[in-house]
Amino acid sequence: MPSIWCGFDVAAKEKEIADIEQTIIAPDFWSDAAAAQQKMRHLAELKKTVGQWKAMESKTVELAELMALEEESPSPTLGAEIEAEMAQLTEHVDDLEFKLAFASPYDLRNAILSIHAGAGGVESQDWAEMLMRMYLGWAEQHHHKVEILDRSPGEEAGIKSVTIEISGDYAYGYLKSEHGVHRLIRLSPYDSDHARHTSFALVEVLPEAEGDSEIILKPEDLRVEAFRSSGPGGQNVQKVSSAVRIVHIPSGLVVTSQTERSQHQNKEIALRILKARLFKLDLAKREEEHARLKGKFVSAEWGNQIRSYTLHPYRLVKDHRTGFETGNTEAVLNGDLDGFINAYLRSGMGQ
Repeated sequence: MPSIWCGFDVAAKEKEIADIEQTIIAPDFWSDAAAAQQKMRHLAELKKTVGQWKAMESKTVELAELMALEEESPSPTLGAEIEAEMAQLTEHVDDLEFKLAFASPYDLRNAILSIHAGAGGVESQDWAEMLMRMYLGWAEQHHHKVEILDRSPGEEAGIKSVTIEISGDYAYGYLKSEHGVHRLIRLSPYDSDHARHTSFALVEVLPEAEGDSEIILKPEDLRVEAFRSSGPGGQNVQKVSSAVRIVHIPSGLVVTSQTERSQHQNKEIALRILKARLFKLDLAKREEEHARLKGKFVSAEWGNQIRSYTLHPYRLVKDHRTGFETGNTEAVLNGDLDGFINAYLRSGMGQ
């Protein structure tokens, strides 16, 4: 307990709370409402976490006194009570220790998750849709709110790409472990010979950009284009050009949104996605520079496979970074990802 307590550094968190409370009373604190709300949320989370650690400290002292009492006057009833309390305390400490893995100030934020089908046509597009259902299942299990921001249907089945916003405490902190290439090996349901196929999809996970001060978009840097929403096979599903594509000229980033009927709504969604991608780009540059100074940097793009899902000739899902694996492929594809996420966070790779 003492080493974990030092790792959390309650004194430093209490000082941070005091510093934030000082900024709150400044006259211009609410001039940027989004940034102010973000700081208030961070303050509430800090107070909650510090309170939990202090409660654990008090519980530890109480248990030590009970154990000393039991040593002086042994009692089966008291011994059983101490054992139960100790098990509960251990469980709480393990949970709080696990949350130390959320070292980034962005871990608390909502996540914007995108899935892109790899080469391979209908096979990869079907795999991309399977992954989408998997993450929607994970979000439902954790009672997170989900909004599909953009979705491009496949030619015959599945999806070419999808962008989803997952809202809830530590949504980005948990889901950042999913960033990378996911590989599926199975007997193809689309092959008349029922041959074995390997499909790939790229998952991108971004922290939601919060506050106008984080990402400033200049109108002259944007090229906004309207087009008609498309359905399976590429046919237009609307007679008016309500879908929106935004090109960020300085970076070359292109984002689209076509899920809403209103062009204005699609533009607002596309801007949210663009801000998140620019924010992640800025973070990635900082992380890359930090990693290069440490002598190690690995890109999480198409060349970097993080997990394999094998459905034939045997059933196994294995994470290549942590070595965590399970044969319960059905549960995983229904959203049971906690084993993989926890193994990644406990390994320290997400820090």
